[in-house]
Amino acid sequence: MIREQSQGNCEHCGKTFPYHLIHSGFNDSTYAYCDTCGMTAILNGWSAPKGRHVALRKVNTVIVPEDESLLSQCQCGGQFKSGAAPRCPHCHATLSAISAKQWIEANAPGTAKGWDWQCSWTGTYAIVIDDRVIEDNGK
Repeated sequence: MIREQSQGNCEHCGKTFPYHLIHSGFNDSTYAYCDTCGMTAILNGWSAPKGRHVALRKVNTVIVPEDESLLSQCQCGGQFKSGAAPRCPHCHATLSAISAKQWIEANAPGTAKGWDWQCSWTGTYAIVIDDRVIEDNGK
């Protein structure tokens, strides 16, 4: 899948990185970030991981804590958690959703028509930093 990349910047180290947003309502998914490296996991609400039927408690937003056990461990050894956040690919600091508002809204075409950023990592929009994403990584 081709995704349009935009440029964000870390409020900690000042370096830039590519990112793209995923509207979990448009693709009926839920998502989580790794609590160690910040990678994004997307779990499609319509396709079962590894051929199994999975009844997600909630889609179109961040995964609920009760569904975290459906996700496999991150390749870095961390866990995908509902309360985790994306991280800078350079300094690995946790990114602030409020600080990200400036560059997300500057890059979003919808801003001119009144769209505004949700200012959290737990809403309808997920962010993928530096193409670090795994899809349907259920156990």
